[in-house]
Amino acid sequence: MGLLTELALLPLAPVRGVVWIANRMTDAAEDELHDPAAVRARLVVLNQALENGEIGMEEFEREEERLLDLLERRSGTAVVGAERGTGHH
Repeated sequence: MGLLTELALLPLAPVRGVVWIANRMTDAAEDELHDPAAVRARLVVLNQALENGEIGMEEFEREEERLLDLLERRSGTAVVGAERGTGHH
């Protein structure tokens, strides 16, 4: 960018800074949300909720499938059938 462009855009610098920070925070939140360790921890909590009777089997299976799909997409590999069958039946 030329000097004139920089000067013309100078009043927008605070807005551009806020947008940049918001984008970095969104990226960090998405990384944390899809972090394999965090997803595994949510699977543990999900299993505990089922065992404690806080959720039903249908809700458990739906959320377990969603979490396992997150792990698959993040790792880029398929979860083998034995791992997928670790739910309560």
